[in-house]
Amino acid sequence: MTAIDTTTALTVRKVTGRIGAEVSGVDLNRELDDATVAALRAAVNEHKALVFRDVDLDDAGQERFARYFGELTSAHPTVPSQEGTPNVLPVDSENGVANHWHTDVTFVLNPPQLSTLRSIVVPPYGGETLIANSAAAYRDLPAPLRAFADNLWAVHTNDYDYAVAPESLDEEARQRRSVFTSITYETVHPVVRVHPLTGERGLYIGGFAQRIVGLSAGESRDVLRQLQSYVTRPENVLRWRWAPNQLVLFDNRITQHYAIDNYDGLPRRLNRVTVAGDVPVGIDGTSSHSVKGDASHYSPLATAAAVGAAQG
Repeated sequence: MTAIDTTTALTVRKVTGRIGAEVSGVDLNRELDDATVAALRAAVNEHKALVFRDVDLDDAGQERFARYFGELTSAHPTVPSQEGTPNVLPVDSENGVANHWHTDVTFVLNPPQLSTLRSIVVPPYGGETLIANSAAAYRDLPAPLRAFADNLWAVHTNDYDYAVAPESLDEEARQRRSVFTSITYETVHPVVRVHPLTGERGLYIGGFAQRIVGLSAGESRDVLRQLQSYVTRPENVLRWRWAPNQLVLFDNRITQHYAIDNYDGLPRRLNRVTVAGDVPVGIDGTSSHSVKGDASHYSPLATAAAVGAAQG
């Protein structure tokens, strides 16, 4: 029988003042008891991103760990999974880079609640992942700007120039973009999302947020740029330098992340597994709504009650 870990030796150490903690004393290859899972959920609620060093996991192990927090999504709404593992998305430098700030898959109605990344191939230098605390960003807003943001809604879509203009893409990159946009999604989310477990308010924008409802394209760009500048303040950002056999778990509801393209085209690969989430809710209790695209094949719908139950 698989041994069961307890919380006895679990240690959580902050990495920065506003985001990130390193967890030790828990073996992710073992079956975790409810108390340990609850402790990890509490830690990710507080620190937004958890880092585990020296994990000895394969894809199945990563999936097993992610399932402690809820049902899994498939790899991606449009991008193929790793062969034979429908829940695993290879984040591979050979398939392009994601060097823009974003929250995973916010163009669907119920984006993932949690994301896990596991290091497979690490370049000898560079290749860090930045993770930003969007709740701290919201708290940083001056009161008039915060009140303005509270009432805004944004259209999120996958059908836009993903990091680079289309005319600058080579044939391979154009093909990847064609796959990424093979189903067009548009969803309207609150610019300020209320976290279903902590009640914290966070700026829910990022790269897939393309337009503010009721504003012109130019006005939308200005507003989003202003709000985004608070998310990416250095004080709100964890810069994680990958090493072999590491796993990072982060709360996709209240963070953004960015993969830095600073490793000279060397091989870099992380495997991603994500946990199904609930429909975002704004401060007035109104939920997000879908405009275009059915993502039911990608993710089951987690209710807020189910997310709370998974907390333990």
